[in-house]
Amino acid sequence: MDENEFFRQATLKLCGNLEIKEALFSTLHFLRNVMPVDGIALQYYDKGLKSVQDIAAVTKTEKNIVDFLVPISSNAVRKVTQKFQIKPGEAFLIIDPKSEPFTREMIQFRGTSPTSIIALVVDSGVPATCSVILGTEGDEPFSQKHADLISLLSEPFAIAMSNTLKHREILKLKDLLADDNRYLHSELHRLSGDDIVGSNFGLKNVMRMVQQVAPLDSPVLLLGETGVGKDVIANAIHYSSSRKDGPFISVNCGAIPDTLIDSELFGHEKGAFTGALDQKRGRFERADNGTIFLDEIGELPLQAQVRLLKVLQSKEIERVGGVKTIQLDIRIVAATSRDLEKMIGDQQFREDLFFRLNVFPILIPPLRKRTADVPALLQHFINRKSKELKLPAIPTLFPSAIGPLMEYHWPGNVREFENVIERALILNPTGPLTFEHLHLGPSVMPKTQHGTIDGPDNLDEVLSCHIRRILTKTNGKISGKDGAAALMGLNPSTLRNRMKKLGIDSGNKTIA
Repeated sequence: MDENEFFRQATLKLCGNLEIKEALFSTLHFLRNVMPVDGIALQYYDKGLKSVQDIAAVTKTEKNIVDFLVPISSNAVRKVTQKFQIKPGEAFLIIDPKSEPFTREMIQFRGTSPTSIIALVVDSGVPATCSVILGTEGDEPFSQKHADLISLLSEPFAIAMSNTLKHREILKLKDLLADDNRYLHSELHRLSGDDIVGSNFGLKNVMRMVQQVAPLDSPVLLLGETGVGKDVIANAIHYSSSRKDGPFISVNCGAIPDTLIDSELFGHEKGAFTGALDQKRGRFERADNGTIFLDEIGELPLQAQVRLLKVLQSKEIERVGGVKTIQLDIRIVAATSRDLEKMIGDQQFREDLFFRLNVFPILIPPLRKRTADVPALLQHFINRKSKELKLPAIPTLFPSAIGPLMEYHWPGNVREFENVIERALILNPTGPLTFEHLHLGPSVMPKTQHGTIDGPDNLDEVLSCHIRRILTKTNGKISGKDGAAALMGLNPSTLRNRMKKLGIDSGNKTIA
């Protein structure tokens, strides 16, 4: 075999497999046809750690990815450098490895016994000194002719080393990204999936429907006024499903300009239009094996509705400017605050798309229809906003502060409620909170003789005072049109349960 054929065959073996251990194993068995080689190792010298870092090593029977440090003394490094005048691209021969400090320390650490070694320093594009080590343990040692042949493979070995180091870096970054994704998923799950305020009261029926539909892949249409928390329910559906480990991609259809809607949803190929300098994956493609949440679906232009209908029917897309069909495994959850049936009559929304989306509609009630959730929401937002605003302590509540909150209409629903709490904390960060700035209605604020507001700090005590005040107003009547439950917007049984929990004796003549 002449040198050209040797170079071609060896290069094909070295660069023909992305798995470096497979490439080295194949190269080793090819080289055994022309020299007595028993093992090959890729390594680099780390000056900072004064150690040799192994990357991969193979023998006649084993192929391993190794990742450990071999400490080398400064004296050994200095002597091997001076004696062999190491230059990248030139292989040098060590006839008696045990007589050289560098190789002796390597051999002692590894527990091997090579009779001769060929070392090739390569330029792999990294600051460290990278080398290829070939060893033989038989009676026949390497010759200078063997070292010259290995010198021919300087560039292929450099490419293999560079690719391996870059591949390792990519794998590390991939692991970091996966770890970040797991953390973010768990945070989203914690914030939106497990702890939904109102799941036991005002949103009880909604959560029951979520648990029914979550394990399936059926489309879900979330209906409700602006600010009721449709995004929170969409999160709950995703993280209660078998797709919870997959991506959850949220799209606000009303926030994307009409000219960009196709590119954002379906992606585009390089050069598909002016400014498309690179290929881009769309939101649908990013949601593969997960859930895509299309918020404000009623804002989609009619042309985009046609393409969305195709995705629902076939679960496949084509990027803008592309011809390749991309199969998707996605679950679609849509939401709207608009009357889609009226929009169909006005020819603003496609009827066939509505029927595709309206498989399992969930109506989320406005806050004014679930005032039983107000106390829990109040405590939730006070705790959360106090942390966000970095307040030294969680402010207390004025005893009668909760009454106006429960009587208010809340046209902006939970979103407005959250903003009101934040505004109150900004205006009065030390408490007690009164929500006077809302002008929601009169509130009685008894003061002590020292001028400070008097009343309990604990939310249960505040709620207990409020219930007792309402019961006093109704002369103890709970049920009926003019009973306490009706005034508070609660089911009578719900009010009785709360009274029992708070220790309000329903047998008392005043409140029975």
